[in-house]
Amino acid sequence: MRLLLIPALLVVLALTSFKPVQTSPVKWMTFEEAVERSKIEKRKIFIDVYTDWCGWCKVMDKNTFSDPKIAEILNTKFYPVKFDAEQREDVTFQGTTFKFIPYGNKGTHQLAAALLNNQLSYPTVVFLDEEFRMIQPLAGYHDPKQFHPIIQYIGEGHYKRTKWEEWQAAYRSPYN
Repeated sequence: MRLLLIPALLVVLALTSFKPVQTSPVKWMTFEEAVERSKIEKRKIFIDVYTDWCGWCKVMDKNTFSDPKIAEILNTKFYPVKFDAEQREDVTFQGTTFKFIPYGNKGTHQLAAALLNNQLSYPTVVFLDEEFRMIQPLAGYHDPKQFHPIIQYIGEGHYKRTKWEEWQAAYRSPYN
């Protein structure tokens, strides 16, 4: 009887511990892919700078980046990038090779530090224009309702001609 019980328990454990892989509606790409694509078809680049240990990064993935309205803007107005601030692979960008710099048990990638102006706070999202110039880094967690006007303002180019306060007054949220 015990011999039959052990395989049955193993099957139950295997079935109950399996979690399906969640796929994001955002079509994430690497930084290098986004830069190459933007050279061919000009588009702004959106970079989610995160770490594996960042709890708020995970919440933003779950709540904000999974929202269809957010994903639509990120996929159509930007080349969306997920960038691990602790990745160890070199990244070459505009003639500079950015490396992982170890310290203690961890470290930081030089590109993350450059994108965040050495203000290493996670999550932080970064917006680059079509010529790879910094538009704005934005630190902290933002839920979909807070995040939508920001990405629409930048994604549609309103930031070039309209002050943020004016944009906020004219903005109509799809969440109401």
